[in-house]
Amino acid sequence: MQALNQLFMFSMAVNDMSRSKDFYENKMGFKVTTDYGQGNTHWVSLELPGKGTSITLTTAHENMKPGSMKLYIATPDIQEAHNQLKSVKPSDVTDDLYGPGSGVKWFSVNDPDGNQLLVAEAKK
Repeated sequence: MQALNQLFMFSMAVNDMSRSKDFYENKMGFKVTTDYGQGNTHWVSLELPGKGTSITLTTAHENMKPGSMKLYIATPDIQEAHNQLKSVKPSDVTDDLYGPGSGVKWFSVNDPDGNQLLVAEAKK
């Protein structure tokens, strides 16, 4: 089907917007593109420097549960990314993202709600 050509945004439920926004913006390096709150509902959209799909943090949980998402993020240099994210206590770098022997290096980080971010080395 050619009518659909890009995933541009998805939502992630969070409990504490200020804590989550700080984590993604100041610790993970995402750029805030929209910050909108109304009453008890708050949305913050963020993008990585390479653009692509944006993530929208929301306190409007609807049918989502905070801590239930897993995101895969690419980096050209796994060791540099691991070093830059020491403050968020990343797991050790391993080389089996797609199973034993795959050779794809990766590590994980959990956000304040327990959502898991897997950072994988993507060579060009």
